[in-house]
Amino acid sequence: MDGVLLFDKPLELSSNTALQKVRRLYNAEKAGHTGTLDPLATGLLPVCFGEATKFTLSLLDADKRYRATIRLGQRTTTGDAEGEVIETRPVAVDQARAATVLARFLGEIRQLPPMHSALKHQGKPLYEYIRKGETVERELRTIFIRELTLERLQDSELEFSVLCSKGTYVRTLAEDIGEMLGCGGHLIALRRTGIGEFSLDHAYTLEQLEAMDAGSRDACLMPLDSLVQNLPPLELDEVQANRLAQGQKLGLTDAFPSGKRRLYAGGRFIGIGDLEGGRLVPGRLLSGVARAAARRDTA
Repeated sequence: MDGVLLFDKPLELSSNTALQKVRRLYNAEKAGHTGTLDPLATGLLPVCFGEATKFTLSLLDADKRYRATIRLGQRTTTGDAEGEVIETRPVAVDQARAATVLARFLGEIRQLPPMHSALKHQGKPLYEYIRKGETVERELRTIFIRELTLERLQDSELEFSVLCSKGTYVRTLAEDIGEMLGCGGHLIALRRTGIGEFSLDHAYTLEQLEAMDAGSRDACLMPLDSLVQNLPPLELDEVQANRLAQGQKLGLTDAFPSGKRRLYAGGRFIGIGDLEGGRLVPGRLLSGVARAAARRDTA
């Protein structure tokens, strides 16, 4: 089975647990997801089956959209609702003040990864150190906040939407917003609404998938090349595709600019390649392409 499912991850399931539930529904041997969501987060989790797992890098590198809610006036040990409250402060924030503070986070900013995260240090995730009462030095990371909009401010809750680069910790962003507002805060809700060009509007819940028959579930899958629509297409003939599958570079007579391309042969997606100075270098190709090339070569 090869394809991509836009899955709406429910609350309180880890990304891996959600992945395994979906994999069993589809009776798939090979599956992976593209970007971890914490158990307290919900929303878009693309699940890739079979050959689609070869092309997940574009989604891992893509910008993400979230809708998040901060509980103002309380700081916790983890920066979210899972931790214990360690400080309480009065809240005196109005719409104008909140909008002004959010605007200060737009553009390139530096962020310190939280200890309660899966970021690895010496081969171990940071959360393993904090569980033992240890902390490690972390380097500030450069991220980019492209959009940050105040959606709701009611009592001690502030809700915002954000479009951000990969590597952004929305939990840390929520804490930093709370600090700049002068009252502190922690994340109490997070929903991922988009990854790259993919939207939660076209995602399926676990309940919806469980209610379907096998044919209807299969119809929910998107094709392999949906993961690389950001790359320009390049059509090859069967001879060129055969040579590429054997690991050969192709000299192209047309003047194409350098860069990655999604490749087709006879209108069929076969993988991606790199154009370097008028030569096409094979990148990630579908396994079936290589097998077919081997059969033709020995015929």
